Amino acid sequence: MSARNQIRVSWTVIVTTCVLVGGPVLAASAENGKTAFVTHGCWQCHGFQGQGSVATSNGAVLSNTALPFEAFEGFVRGTNRAMPPFSEKILSSADLADIYAYLQSIPKPQDMSNIPLLKP
Repeated sequence: MSARNQIRVSWTVIVTTCVLVGGPVLAASAENGKTAFVTHGCWQCHGFQGQGSVATSNGAVLSNTALPFEAFEGFVRGTNRAMPPFSEKILSSADLADIYAYLQSIPKPQDMSNIPLLKP
């Protein structure tokens, strides 16, 4: 194989890998994620809007998380804290990507300084 063909094959492998690895996140559906969030019981500790609860999730807010998808997935799959780990047998990668898309789609709360009732 010529050097030119080797380079072409290498770029093809790199591009294909990027597309396949990034595929679930790019194709994720916030609407399906909301359904999966409810179906898998995430709401029970994290609230329907991912707002968290001091009583059940130690206040862990999931909506608009700054975690990249890979870190979010790593935590969900391998946590050893109060939240049980969710293997791919229980929660598919596609559902997890959809849940992440749903959490990212939730509008950020209004700044408290813009709420008239909270002003002195």
